[in-house]
Amino acid sequence: MVKPIYNESGITIYCGDCRDVLPHLEPVDLVLTDPPYGMNFRSNHRYIKHENIFGDNELPIDIIKVLVKTPLNASYIFCRWDNLSQMPPPKSVLAWVKQNWSMGDLEHEHGRQWEAICFYQLPGHKFLKRIPDVIHNDRTGNNLHPTEKPLDLLMRLIDCNEGQTILDPFMGSDTTLVAAKSLGRKAIGIEIEKSYCDVAVKRLQQEYLPFTVEQKTKEQDNLLPL
Repeated sequence: MVKPIYNESGITIYCGDCRDVLPHLEPVDLVLTDPPYGMNFRSNHRYIKHENIFGDNELPIDIIKVLVKTPLNASYIFCRWDNLSQMPPPKSVLAWVKQNWSMGDLEHEHGRQWEAICFYQLPGHKFLKRIPDVIHNDRTGNNLHPTEKPLDLLMRLIDCNEGQTILDPFMGSDTTLVAAKSLGRKAIGIEIEKSYCDVAVKRLQQEYLPFTVEQKTKEQDNLLPL
């Protein structure tokens, strides 16, 4: 069993392969995660470029099939439009409209403005408030991770559901955990890349100070935006 590298105030982080960690976890209420899409994505439109995402050569469908049955209440799993045929049949598909055009074939493909979020209901599920299946929310600047998700989007998905413990087995820079903590929930994050685990721990240990890469000062070099 991989030991947690962070465990404070109801937030736990494991650095390792989620295949090794998941069998040892206690039951959780909600899964909210953004797995690799199988597209070998690396943005070239950044001031500081991220490395390729580990395991992004294929959609980890073996883990996804486990995750849709793991929680007591529900799972939300992000994916691309062309992943939908591979995903287990969801109860709902939410469209996150990102308010800008995404990557793709610039000559022979319409500009994509949305990502899919597959919703899987389990026996213990109950909404605190029912939200629509189209959500307009600006994307992030991907400062901490190449596919970073907006904090307010994840907070909205968590906040509409009952359940105290949130699991993100593809944690990245830990926005899911920050969202859970902001709402007074408990959370467990698993991330295979140590560099992102280090970012996650740092985010949880510091005060919030927003900035962009271009606006960084010497005093901000060691701080990260939540």
